[in-house]
Amino acid sequence: MDLLTIPDAAETLGVPVTRVHQDLRDGHLVGIRDQNGLRCVPALLLQDGAIVKSLSSVITQLRDARYSDSEIVDWLYRSDDSLPGTPIQALRENRGSEVKRRAQVAGY
Repeated sequence: MDLLTIPDAAETLGVPVTRVHQDLRDGHLVGIRDQNGLRCVPALLLQDGAIVKSLSSVITQLRDARYSDSEIVDWLYRSDDSLPGTPIQALRENRGSEVKRRAQVAGY
């Protein structure tokens, strides 16, 4: 999994670093720690200079189900034969409704 540091994510989005921190706090993005302990954003969560469409609603649903940020990332990257592919691939392909339905069920 490719990870972007917070400054790299900010550059990709064309926003200040403080905005990425705010997006992480507000649940528009999730971050995980790299091997050096730095908080990073998985690169696939960003597409065409923006946060992947429908990602924040999926994050909200999974957080409501008490998923941690690392568990959310694991869920997004886990292969799902019913999609097919992974939830993050489906979101990137603008198939958010399918992913949101699975996220809703994931907590129960």
